[in-house]
Amino acid sequence: MPRILVFEVKQEISSFNPLPSGYENFHVIEGDRLTAHRGLNTELGGAFSVFDGRPDVEVIPTILAAAGSAGILSAAGWKTLSRQVLAAVEARIGEADAVYACLHGAMGAEGELDPEGHLLTEIRRMAGPDKPIVMSLDLHGICTDRMLKQVNGLALYHTYPHVDFGDTGMRAARLLLKILDKGVKPVIARVVIPALVRGDELITATGCYGDMIRECQRIERDGTALSAGIMIGNPFTDVPELCSQVLVSTDGDPATAEREAIRLAGEFWPQRFRMQGKLIPLERAIAQAKTMKGPLIFTDAADATSSGATGDSNAIIAALREAGYEGRVLAQIVDPAAAAAAHKAGVGATIKVSLGGYHDRRRYVPMAVEARVKLLSDGQARLETMKTPLDAGPTAVLTFGNFTVVVLSKTISLFDRAMYYANGCNPPDFDLIVVKSPHTEHHMFEAWAEKNFNIDAPGATSADLKSLGHTICARPMYPLDDIATFNPSATLYSRR
Repeated sequence: MPRILVFEVKQEISSFNPLPSGYENFHVIEGDRLTAHRGLNTELGGAFSVFDGRPDVEVIPTILAAAGSAGILSAAGWKTLSRQVLAAVEARIGEADAVYACLHGAMGAEGELDPEGHLLTEIRRMAGPDKPIVMSLDLHGICTDRMLKQVNGLALYHTYPHVDFGDTGMRAARLLLKILDKGVKPVIARVVIPALVRGDELITATGCYGDMIRECQRIERDGTALSAGIMIGNPFTDVPELCSQVLVSTDGDPATAEREAIRLAGEFWPQRFRMQGKLIPLERAIAQAKTMKGPLIFTDAADATSSGATGDSNAIIAALREAGYEGRVLAQIVDPAAAAAAHKAGVGATIKVSLGGYHDRRRYVPMAVEARVKLLSDGQARLETMKTPLDAGPTAVLTFGNFTVVVLSKTISLFDRAMYYANGCNPPDFDLIVVKSPHTEHHMFEAWAEKNFNIDAPGATSADLKSLGHTICARPMYPLDDIATFNPSATLYSRR
């Protein structure tokens, strides 16, 4: 009876967020509590569905430690987290025949810029050279040389906006079982592409990136490859191996893995120009909005909490107010002081508070408002796609003039409508809705909006990548630098 140890560690960081995260940012559960993911659209949910279909397989759930996107993890937080994760795995790894590692790939900590690589290195040391380890990664992760040297195989997200969490876990689980049952010997070819990308062409349902992902899916499905994917990294995680990269694995066939990885990288490189963010100046967007019926979406990707920003940007609402925009505006902002003041005053009270610039004072100037407290909540909700919980802490809905603002105490992912719905706000009821995410699923906003404006605003996750100030990633790197030529070459990894 194969026994498979399962663990998860996830966080995505922006190196340009001035607020470090800590251990307290992580939701940590251990042991059998991980099985609560059964039936969910998560990697663990998908993996469990595969393992549960095999009565001869036993799962050893150990630990899940997941945090929302934020600033770099503090040294103290990383020390506590890594020790807890490794202790939980070490306590059970002697019982296991194989390991499934559910990771993100875009972590970063003070003193350790490759946390996933460190964890995998230590777990490989515990497991010994022969136990198979398969990992799954977000396509926005950074897969490092150190990570690839520890694993036998991998599975990558194939969709953006992400909806294939469960499918990715299923593919990872099936690959692990192939290694155990059939003795397949994955060879992984990695081609590093010196390009950072952002923008609408990355939407896999419609963009040129999606066309290349469908090639990855095709060679997985027709048996050419065991797994294939194109990772575009998180351009805001400034670490040494930040890049885009192609990863293709085959069953003991290095020539095919290398050929396919180089082919896909060669297709990706000429499209790097298209795969950049196309931003509209805020003043122009407001001027156009004044002449349009709506509803309109103002995308504030520069303050995307799901990419690691602070969430406390007031740049758009301040500019709308200054410009005299008269439509009904719905927005979200992270400001624990304003939320606390609202909870103290109570529903129906009128309060004078400042909004914005709570964490990132360098970019945002607090905006004074006199607002009515319309609604108070505990900030609890769950993501629409994954059905996993959100906890924004004490939350308030404040209204002033034509503005309705959902004020959160904690930075959480805002790539869907969950926090609007949980606080009594229905986006189509408004003329202009601010969305702090570069993209959402089409039906959530764009399907019913007249226009989505991708706003050029300041923030720790701005698509104007040159404005951020990378100092650690390898150079030259497009678009930070001009690169005339690129000749793709592959590095091969395999465990014998």
